Amino acid sequence: MPDNLSDGERRLRARMAAHASWRRTLDPTARTAAARRAALAKFERQVDPDGTMPSAVRARLAEHARREHLARIALASAASRRERTAQRRDAELLDDLHGALDEGEATL
Repeated sequence: MPDNLSDGERRLRARMAAHASWRRTLDPTARTAAARRAALAKFERQVDPDGTMPSAVRARLAEHARREHLARIALASAASRRERTAQRRDAELLDDLHGALDEGEATL
């Protein structure tokens, strides 16, 4: 495997490997069961570190903690997308300005 792959090529290879792995997985629910249990346990420890709450209360609070976590991730993702959009827009404006300057249509 070449070491001189671009970031995009490395991401593409990783995506291909992930798809190949999932293609060979007959029971995806079973494959991810341990991870789901670990995540649930993490949220349960977060809301009830001493383990003293009734299990139904702990489960309800853990579900809210999980949803809060997912909402926080969604918010960060939205902010990241907004920032990338702004950066692309700024780059396009600069390209347009440089093009106009090159053609003598504008001055600084």
